[in-house]
Amino acid sequence: MTTEKPYTAELSLSGPKKGRVLLELALIAACFLVMAIFVRVYWMVDFCIFCILVLSFDLLYGYMGRLTFGHVLYYGTGGYVASLVLVHLSPNPFLAIALGMASGTLIALVLGSIVVRLRDAPFALSNLAFNQIGFWLANAGLQNYTEGEDGLSSMAEPIGFLDFTSQPVAFGFMLVCLLLVFWLLRTFTLSPYGVMVRSIKENEERVKFLGYNTYFYKWLTFVLSSSLAAFAGTLYALYYGFVAPNLINPFGNIEIIFAVLIGGAGNLFGALVGGVVFKLMSNYLATAIPRWELLMGVLLLILVFRFKRGLTGYAIDLRLRISRRRAAEV
Repeated sequence: MTTEKPYTAELSLSGPKKGRVLLELALIAACFLVMAIFVRVYWMVDFCIFCILVLSFDLLYGYMGRLTFGHVLYYGTGGYVASLVLVHLSPNPFLAIALGMASGTLIALVLGSIVVRLRDAPFALSNLAFNQIGFWLANAGLQNYTEGEDGLSSMAEPIGFLDFTSQPVAFGFMLVCLLLVFWLLRTFTLSPYGVMVRSIKENEERVKFLGYNTYFYKWLTFVLSSSLAAFAGTLYALYYGFVAPNLINPFGNIEIIFAVLIGGAGNLFGALVGGVVFKLMSNYLATAIPRWELLMGVLLLILVFRFKRGLTGYAIDLRLRISRRRAAEV
């Protein structure tokens, strides 16, 4: 009796899939550029950074089915390390991005080997505990380096036309970064690796029975998700030139979770839609209504309860109902 050797995740895409991904990237770029006509440019920069963070979280929650309350640990780590690099090593923004991502990846490699052995509430709360430790370190434990509640200021040097003090240039750079992250995750999720991750979400025990090492795939997904969150943190530090403990505050995880739920979990387009809708709501309400938090909470509850599969899930269901109705009429 022979057992089939588990395949390794291949990242190559066939021709039609490549064409579809390129079309999706063009559509996303066009939507953000059109939106920039009506929305303030510095908001659009923030939207791009937040959408990268939401995409990274959706890979872990939407595709692998692991809810975490500690995702901003890696977001804040990337931001703080990037700022420290700019202040103490070099004002080169690309070096700050590289070392910021490396730091987040390193922490994820270590912590991921522990937390991915857990699931459900223990997984979510263990990540929350690590996030709380990171928040304390940024706020008090490493105050000599992070400046504590006062925050840490930094400045990236312009490289050619790339000047983060220019809002249009910063928006263009962040949009390119967003498209690269979307392409990377789209490539992964359309590959056998993506099939494996979704299979683990549906029935991990059956995947184990087939002979696959689910621990490795969970650990790899956790590290990739955390690394992209750290990447978003480095972009935040480069654009704002300032990081503070609120960047790593565990309560920040709530915003990411709501964004994914609004757009639709397990759908990269849903992560983009949810990220943009959440930021539009919070920004416009904060500038238009004095006590906007109450209305924001009510609107979030309405969206989550009314669109249980998110806005993109609702749109997909609506399209299916319309097509079935037309087929029945024929």
